[in-house]
Amino acid sequence: MSMISFAQEFDASIQFRPRYEYRNGYKELIPDNELPTSFISQRSRLNLNFKHEKLSANIKLQNVRVWGDVKTTTTSDKNGVMLFEAWGQYDFNSNWSARFGRQVISYDNQRILGEIDWAQQGQSHDALVVSYKKNKMKLDIGTALNADAENLYRDLYTTNYKNLQYAWFHTVVKDFQVSLLALNTGFQYEDAVTNELETDYLQTFGTFLKYKKSKFNTDLSFYTQTGKSSSNTVFAYNVDLNMKYNFTAKFSTSLGYEILSGKAQNDSSNKVKSFAPLFGTNHGFNGYMDYFYVGNHKNSVGLQDLYLKLNYTAKNWKFSLIPHVFMTAADAIEPLNVTQTMDSYLGTEIDFTTSYQLHKNVGLTAGYSHMFATKTMEVLKSGNRNNNNNWAWVMLSFNPQILSFSK
Repeated sequence: MSMISFAQEFDASIQFRPRYEYRNGYKELIPDNELPTSFISQRSRLNLNFKHEKLSANIKLQNVRVWGDVKTTTTSDKNGVMLFEAWGQYDFNSNWSARFGRQVISYDNQRILGEIDWAQQGQSHDALVVSYKKNKMKLDIGTALNADAENLYRDLYTTNYKNLQYAWFHTVVKDFQVSLLALNTGFQYEDAVTNELETDYLQTFGTFLKYKKSKFNTDLSFYTQTGKSSSNTVFAYNVDLNMKYNFTAKFSTSLGYEILSGKAQNDSSNKVKSFAPLFGTNHGFNGYMDYFYVGNHKNSVGLQDLYLKLNYTAKNWKFSLIPHVFMTAADAIEPLNVTQTMDSYLGTEIDFTTSYQLHKNVGLTAGYSHMFATKTMEVLKSGNRNNNNNWAWVMLSFNPQILSFSK
């Protein structure tokens, strides 16, 4: 007689994350005839994790709502419960594994592929990802195919990308971290002339490099985009350099510069020259007021962002101050005189954030941002630059583990 024991692990946790926001020029300059607004949004999640030998599974159910978006006596929720993640994973051996289902795809500094955790709904993909790990090296190969229903015939799909394939390689060599990304994304559209359904493929290639030694660390990313967009040829690029120095265990500073290519407003060619960060956590870049690349500023004049980060930590407190100086990457044209180029300086944004850890599972964060815009920003974003354009928020994160089991 013999007895075989199989290890099993299961844990469950919940997250409640209400966030108050005061918007007075958030994403765009506030017009003269508009008043600021405020609201409370909330994310509620149930996280279930299971592991047994070579099998792993994860389910995250969530509800995203704005306080008051349904009546107090409602019989149905406005948004309901949705799947944020629902995936299964099989480990073939200690090196190879495959994960399939709804999942977060996030790499490096999340500029191209990220979770977008700031957004209450987050971001996840229906995909298959095969991973290889050995020592300090990792390779992920992923693919996705999207449709909006179990159709009987071919139908136009515009909800998201039609299909996606990518490979991500990462390794560590002493004090260096090196990542390489190759991403191919297919977007479907209907040809205006032939009325045929077409799929254009956009390729994003690049690298993310990070060096860390003692009190100094720096990272550099470079990405290019080629391919087609609505039958137009694409060539765009993105470069980001960030240098950080830790003066003490409590105080650090970073200096950085990023450029995302754009297309001049007097450029009459049909080439696409504006870089698209695609599925990145764009809220974490180019200012927290989300004037750029958070559902906006696409196919525009691009952006240059010169920024400084000052960080201070004291016990359970964290403080951060980040000024940004924004400029266009391509020419903006004076609307009343198309022969005249406008000043490339868009404005300066000041972001201040602070956080306090009340408990290991409870945290409080808050922030205030102010935009000092120029005429060029006003032309690109509309609104009035002379108004008091600011944004403030307070967020509570409540993340207790409610069950943990292993045998």
